[in-house]
Amino acid sequence: MKLFSHLANIGDSKSLIIHPASTTHQQLTVEEQKESGVTPDFVRVSIGTEDVEDIIADLKQALDQI
Repeated sequence: MKLFSHLANIGDSKSLIIHPASTTHQQLTVEEQKESGVTPDFVRVSIGTEDVEDIIADLKQALDQI
């Protein structure tokens, strides 16, 4: 990801992408994470106010790599 911030900075107008299991929910047990809807393969994406074409291009280039 080039455009997206890798931070749990809720309330910002920038696009964000985080892996909750290893960041915001890391203090929880695996069972507690599952109960809250967080799985090891879960990625949270928050779309910001950047140009829509830039957002799409950034997501596409990242997905093309996996």
